[in-house]
Amino acid sequence: MDSMKQKLKTHKATAKRVRTTGGGKFMHLKSARTKYRRKKDPTRNRSLNQLNVMAVGDAHKMKRLLPYAH
Repeated sequence: MDSMKQKLKTHKATAKRVRTTGGGKFMHLKSARTKYRRKKDPTRNRSLNQLNVMAVGDAHKMKRLLPYAH
């Protein structure tokens, strides 16, 4: 009997919200993008559209949720 390792499952909700760079960093969109956009400064709204590098502590969690990401 072969003792094969189980496949690790990807957390699909996280996979839809996070992208990985070629160097293995995780990119995500900031929060507060949809609500009360008219009140916010236009430069702030434009910066909310940009992808941002995820914090180091959160990136460690992502490696468990996305086992096959770089």
